[in-house]
Amino acid sequence: MAGIIGKKIGMTSVFSADGKNSPCTIIEAGPCVVTQIKTQQTDGYESVQLGFEDKKEKNTSNAMMGHFAKAKTTPKRKIVEFKNFNEVSLGDSITVDQFAEGEFVDVVGTSKGKGFQGVVKRHGFGGVGQATHGQHNRMRAPGSIGAASYPARVFKGMKMGGRTGGDRVKSINLQVLKVIPEKNILIVKGSVPGSKGSYLIVEK
Repeated sequence: MAGIIGKKIGMTSVFSADGKNSPCTIIEAGPCVVTQIKTQQTDGYESVQLGFEDKKEKNTSNAMMGHFAKAKTTPKRKIVEFKNFNEVSLGDSITVDQFAEGEFVDVVGTSKGKGFQGVVKRHGFGGVGQATHGQHNRMRAPGSIGAASYPARVFKGMKMGGRTGGDRVKSINLQVLKVIPEKNILIVKGSVPGSKGSYLIVEK
């Protein structure tokens, strides 16, 4: 599973050759540095650790400074591990060149947080519809949640209001529309989770 760490720049639209307008997302992907190579013998599993975006040394712990020094690179703000990665060496630079136009990728990110929300927004409840049968100003209320004297409790997993968003979300099978290596830009079709400036993981 090859991949790269990126940052969401924003959304735009691209016209295809036949004149079709497609919404797309612009991702600043890489360059990433190989900061560690984990092996079965030393770590119990195999993976490649990548670092993305420089970080000030004063905001980095001494332990992490030593970790980055082994790879002969500056401190990185975002670190992600990838399994089944291609053959690489410590300190190598991973760029957006590994992606090709027309192929499909998966994008992982953290969705926008929406705070405490009701059942209509959180779970798609339809509400009561009409203000009848004693309903006054409770159109978006969840309604009854209990049963009777048996089971005399509310079952776990009941769809109710609560904190919404801020979850790890994966958007799968997004087509790569354009790759701009000189600017480290990857343009994929459709939307990806997260707000502008949030970190993303792009997997092949």
